[in-house]
Amino acid sequence: MPLMMSEEGFENEESDYHTLPRARITQRKRGLEWFVCDGWKFVCTSCCDWLINICQRKKELKARTVWLGCPEKCEEKHPKNSIKNQKYNVFTFIPGVLYEQFKFFLNLYFLIISCSQFVPALKIGYLYTYWAPLGFVLAVTMMREAIDEFRRFQRDREVNSQLYSKLTVRGKVQVKSSDIQVGDLIIVEKNQRIPSDMVFLRTSEKAGSCFIRTDQLDGETDWKLKVAVSCTQRLPALGDLFSISAYVYAQKPQLDIHSFEGTFTREDSDPPVHESLSIENTLWASTIVASGTVIGVVIYTGKETRSVMNTSNPKNKVGLLDLELNRLTKALFLALVALSVVMVTLQGFVGPWYRNLFRFLLLFSYIIPISLRVNLDMGKAVYGWMMMKDENIPGTVVRTSTIPEELGRLVYLLTDKTGTYGASPLLAFFFCILSQNFITILKQLESLLRTSPNYFSITVKGLSYSGILRIRMKV
Repeated sequence: MPLMMSEEGFENEESDYHTLPRARITQRKRGLEWFVCDGWKFVCTSCCDWLINICQRKKELKARTVWLGCPEKCEEKHPKNSIKNQKYNVFTFIPGVLYEQFKFFLNLYFLIISCSQFVPALKIGYLYTYWAPLGFVLAVTMMREAIDEFRRFQRDREVNSQLYSKLTVRGKVQVKSSDIQVGDLIIVEKNQRIPSDMVFLRTSEKAGSCFIRTDQLDGETDWKLKVAVSCTQRLPALGDLFSISAYVYAQKPQLDIHSFEGTFTREDSDPPVHESLSIENTLWASTIVASGTVIGVVIYTGKETRSVMNTSNPKNKVGLLDLELNRLTKALFLALVALSVVMVTLQGFVGPWYRNLFRFLLLFSYIIPISLRVNLDMGKAVYGWMMMKDENIPGTVVRTSTIPEELGRLVYLLTDKTGTYGASPLLAFFFCILSQNFITILKQLESLLRTSPNYFSITVKGLSYSGILRIRMKV
C-alpha cells in the first residue's frame, strides 16, 4: 500500500482508502447517500482494476524439458513462432488513431468547435463548413496510418513466411517460420536468419563450431563463436539424432541475452550422458549464421524468444515538429480568447455575454489554420516516399511516416568504431546551409586538428553560402 512520510510518521493517501481493510470502510456513510457520494467511484475503480488485471495477466514462465524432434511431448502449450510489429488490429485501428489524433490540442479544439454547432444558440453557418475540414484531416491521417500499418503487415508476413528445413524421421521437410514448434530440429544454412531460440546440436564444420552475426540482436558487428553439443556432434550421421533418446532442460525464458543455463541428457547410453549448456551452445533468434550449416533444437518460440522479450511494444512516435505545432496552437488559442474578451468588453457585456463570447471564438476560429496539419501530414508522407526512392541511399526503409523530418534536426551523431587494427578510414560528411554555422564548425575542427594533427585530415569545398566537410580518421 502506498504510504507518505509525515512529521507524525506514515500516513495513508486519501486515494488509497479503497484498499484499506473492511473495518475502515464500515466507518463511511451507508445506504443510498454513500453510493451517490462515494460508492459509485469505489465500484467503478474496482471493476476497472479487475478488467485491467484480467487483460494484462501474463502467463507464468517456467523451465522446460524439450525432447529432440518430439514437439508432441511438450507438457505445456507454447506461443506461436510468429513476429508481429503491428500497432493496431481490425477492431482497435479507428479508436486508436482517433485517440492519438485528439491528444493534440489542434484536433481537439476543432472537434469541440464542430460539436458546438449542434447547439442552436451557438450555431453559425452550415455544419459542413466545420465538419468537412476536420473530417478531411482525420481521413488523411487514417490513410497514412493505414499505409504504415499495411507495410508493417507485409514485412511481418515476409519474415513469418520464410522457409526452413525441418528434420524429421522421414527426412527433411520445408516449413514456414511461423509453423516452427518447440522441440523441432531445424536446419539453418549459411547467411540465413535463425527463426527461433535454439540449442546448437550439430554443424557441418569439422571443428564443431560456427560463427554467427548478432548485429540485429545486440548491435555488435563482430562475429560470435558458437560451439555445438559434443554428444550430438560426434554422431556419425544426421539421422542418428532420432535414434537416440535425449532431451534438453532449459531455464525459463528471460531477458538476458548473454547468459543461459541448461543441461543436455542422453538416456539410452550406459551410463547416461549429462552435459551442461551455456551461452556458447545457444543460437538466439534474429541472428545470422555466418559460417557452415547448423542444426538446432528449438527451445523458445514467438514471444518467449530473447529478441522479442527485449523489444518494447510498438508505440506512436511524435516528432519535435508536432510538439512545436501543438504549443503554437495553444498560443494562438490564448490570443483568440483574449481577442474575444476584448470584443465582448467593447459591447459592454450586455445581454447573454457568455454566449457572445463563445460566438466570437467561433468567428475567430480561422486564426488557427487547420490546413497546416493536413499539409504537414501529406508532406511527411511524400518525404518518406522520396527517401525510399532516393538512388543515393538504396535500400532505405521508412518504417514510420510520422517522424521522417527528424533526420534533418540531428545535432550530434555518435558512432562506436572498435575492433580494428591498422589504417581504417572513417568518413563523415557535413552539409551546412548557413555560412555562419559553417565557419563555426571550421573553427571547432581547426582546434581539433591542433590537438591531434596526425589522426585527422580535412577537405573543404565551397565556402560561400554552403559547404561540405570530409573528415578522415585513421585508427
